Amino acid sequence: MSNAISEIETAGTDETGGLTTSGERAEEIQSEWTDYRLSADPKLSVENLNVYYGDERAIRDVSMDIPENSVTALIGPSGCGKSTFLRSLNRMNDRISSARVEGSVKLDGTEVYGPNTNLVELRKRVGMVFQAPNPFPKPIRDNVAYGPRKHGELNRGLVARLLGRDDSEAERELVERSLKQAALFEEVKDRLDDNALGLSGGQQQRLCIARCLAVDPEVILMDEPASALDPIATAKIEDLIEELAEEYTVVVVTHNMQQAARISDQTAVFLTGGELVEYDDTETIFENPASQRVEDYVTGKFG
Repeated sequence: MSNAISEIETAGTDETGGLTTSGERAEEIQSEWTDYRLSADPKLSVENLNVYYGDERAIRDVSMDIPENSVTALIGPSGCGKSTFLRSLNRMNDRISSARVEGSVKLDGTEVYGPNTNLVELRKRVGMVFQAPNPFPKPIRDNVAYGPRKHGELNRGLVARLLGRDDSEAERELVERSLKQAALFEEVKDRLDDNALGLSGGQQQRLCIARCLAVDPEVILMDEPASALDPIATAKIEDLIEELAEEYTVVVVTHNMQQAARISDQTAVFLTGGELVEYDDTETIFENPASQRVEDYVTGKFG
């Protein structure tokens, strides 16, 4: 462990002048703690990212590369900025009027915050699954097909049939494929025309994942996708995340450190003040972290 740690064990002031979490040590972050080297070009590359809500800085000078076809977990105590960071990856923070972003986020080398970025196309490539399941009050089938229909990739209805452009069969195949990818098809295949609100919480969350997959994203962002679910439903979501990483880049925020240890390939630890304190292979983070604060956090001494 670094010897750059003060003996402050209770709430106090960190190096930037902000308050630390109760029980969190004050510590000088070393650059090598977050310098996680990839063996290939990153899918997402973040450099000197700062996010503000009004005058309050929620993310402070974060730089990190996220590899393709893997699971990256973002962990840290409540209020440390990990969900804000996640939303910055596909510009969901643009929807918040007080939010302001500085720095760079690149997807396959292209600047996400460039002036000519098509936000619809960006959010198609970088999908989002939220903490609480949010299915539409529509049939299960229509939930899955909603995105492709909206993007004009599927034509349905009388006019389409008259013009010979009806895509009903393509839609059926897409719905089935997406539900199978989300490990839900066998549970709902006989009730695709039922209202999605009649599904259990875990099924609704997997339906939302299927809806995300239906538009063929490259990256899937998940903000605590299992926090509201029972243990059985949580296990299904965890298994699904590991399977999805074979084809997609997954970035997941979780408060459950055991979950992060189980499902992720690499883990980034955010602590007080929106700072990225350490980023490394998940095994290293949980078994031999460089930061004393990270060790304190993952062993339950604060947070």
